[in-house]
Amino acid sequence: MMDTNTRASPAGDRLTVRCAPHPQGTDMLIIYDSLTGNAQRFAHTVAERTQRLARRVTDPPPDGPYLLVTYTFGQGQVPPSTATFLAAHSAHLRGVVASGSYHWGANFARAGDLIAQAHGVPLIAKLNKGGAATDVDTVTAWLRAHDPLTHRSPHGPLD
Repeated sequence: MMDTNTRASPAGDRLTVRCAPHPQGTDMLIIYDSLTGNAQRFAHTVAERTQRLARRVTDPPPDGPYLLVTYTFGQGQVPPSTATFLAAHSAHLRGVVASGSYHWGANFARAGDLIAQAHGVPLIAKLNKGGAATDVDTVTAWLRAHDPLTHRSPHGPLD
């Protein structure tokens, strides 16, 4: 049985992700914070590829390990909504992916650097805006390698 998660992006697009059911404590969740929809689209793309749930930082908090996908705010800061979420729920954080725009130079996706350093987790990828196919591949590979309870192949669960 598949769960369906449908949401509207800030641009008004409807995003539907079909994911395997999430028994508590098994899959690493993908938690995201998105302002323009770039981080949200990326999180849902990876969720669909890896058959996981993607949830907003404003959804019920995770009770197990998660990967955070967030954007960079202002001149390289962690978004206030992400900072608030992490202040209460950082115990299960396992890695971070940050989006930004190359035109910010040294501050490009800097929120990821700040979060990784502050919480002692790896920075998995820095996305230019919504990311590229190679970014999806990188994050998918990291999730599969760091989620020992699922061991999924690109074609679904292994028997």
